[in-house]
Amino acid sequence: MLLPAMVAQDTTESSIDTTEEIVIPDEQIDYSKNNVYEIGEVKVSGANFSDENAIRIVSGLKKGKKITIPGPDIKRSIQNLWRQKLFTDIQIIQEKVIGDVVFLEIILQERPRLSRYTYSGTKKVYEEELNTLLKPFLLRGGIVTDATKVNTITAIKNFFVKKGYLDVEVEAVETPDPNARNAIILDFQIDRKERIKVEDIVMEGVEATTPKKLRKQMKNTKWRKRFLASSKFIKDDYEEDKRSITAYYNTIGYRDARIISDTLWRDDEGKLYLGMTIDEGRRYYFRDITWKGNSIYEDDILEERLGIKPGDVYNQELLDQRLSFSLDGRDVSSLYMDNGYLFFRVDPTEIAIDNDSIDLEMRIFEGPQATIDRVSIAGNDRTHEHVIRRELRTKPGEKFSRAELIRSQRQIINLGYFNPETIGMNTPVNPNRGTVDIEYQVEEKSSDQLELSAGYQPSNAFYRGGLIGTLGVTFNNFSLRNLKNGKAWKPLPQGDGQKVSIRAQTNGQYY
Repeated sequence: MLLPAMVAQDTTESSIDTTEEIVIPDEQIDYSKNNVYEIGEVKVSGANFSDENAIRIVSGLKKGKKITIPGPDIKRSIQNLWRQKLFTDIQIIQEKVIGDVVFLEIILQERPRLSRYTYSGTKKVYEEELNTLLKPFLLRGGIVTDATKVNTITAIKNFFVKKGYLDVEVEAVETPDPNARNAIILDFQIDRKERIKVEDIVMEGVEATTPKKLRKQMKNTKWRKRFLASSKFIKDDYEEDKRSITAYYNTIGYRDARIISDTLWRDDEGKLYLGMTIDEGRRYYFRDITWKGNSIYEDDILEERLGIKPGDVYNQELLDQRLSFSLDGRDVSSLYMDNGYLFFRVDPTEIAIDNDSIDLEMRIFEGPQATIDRVSIAGNDRTHEHVIRRELRTKPGEKFSRAELIRSQRQIINLGYFNPETIGMNTPVNPNRGTVDIEYQVEEKSSDQLELSAGYQPSNAFYRGGLIGTLGVTFNNFSLRNLKNGKAWKPLPQGDGQKVSIRAQTNGQYY
């Protein structure tokens, strides 16, 4: 007999039904009154992947326990099992009754397990990224719940929305795996639809400049009216472009400028429009600039290097460049760091704001001079270390100089043996000793050259004609001293920075 209030079933449609036919015994319990029974045995059926003892423990039904029928015990057991989210159907039935001893059976239908998942309707190039994205949600052999499918669908949608496919639709379709019991194949059917493009960018509150100039600051988010511009909308890029607009305002004196609101909308044709309202604030100017903490250089030297005069338009970007790092080397930190003061720092502090004027105090910490301790080179698999070291301007025992460090990097690039984009420099410091180590990281590249040219010279009274051509090869990182070293031939001896060229020419008659 099936005990009342002892059945729990998932009302959602399941693609796999593994429930066995249940035979209900003829014996019945009288439910007109509450009876207390002792559990004689608890049998578990349908637990193909779950541990039967664990199910008994979770249910709270164990041999020898007193329960009341009808009563809350069986209902509570089903609720405990249901909270595990492992089953789509739970039944507790009476197997038999002997006196005041009842024998129970827990019949379960387990949720299907994930065999594998696939993608439909999308490019192969996206699949690797999607696999990484879905790892936190999907595990082979794990249980697939409705929440799992919702989370994965949301993650896939967000992935494509960030790439400009705002109307993407995703559906998770379950199909039974014919090669595994109670297992499913999850297919994510993706319809990206058309990538949504920005039809126009509307700006309000712009007076100090023009919307056209502000749109130029938006390097990633373009509008369709701009010739040959990609007008796709990607939210992360759009947020970066908004920061670029604010940064541009800071360069023309409007340090309080901010975007107070922005929105996007679609018209009846589905075209996307962006709108933003800007509060420019007032324009500011530099007024008094004072220096504090400097003992190595006088104020007038620092002021000349800074290059900002009272009355100049406030420009935060220019201020940062002139204090920390300027491409032309005209910055205050270079003045100190080229003289060994590696620990130097300067903190520009606003000490007064009077209407549209700002007073700054440059608070300087000069620190001690740093001496170069160790200079190491890594990544030179073919080029011998002495070839690189003879180009360096940073040597152990000398005072640190940022200019010489940059020059050394330039000299390494000029060798032509290394990838210029991956050359790195690390400067770990030891403040207690006042020293700095310099670590150069290089990546070898092929620098050899092959020359091939060919043509045909027709015959004439003085020349019978024939094929003419030149074949040449140049080895730019050759090692002459390793010619007799058989182990160095890989395929030729390399690493000493010597140049060897071999050329062969023919005029059709002679070589």
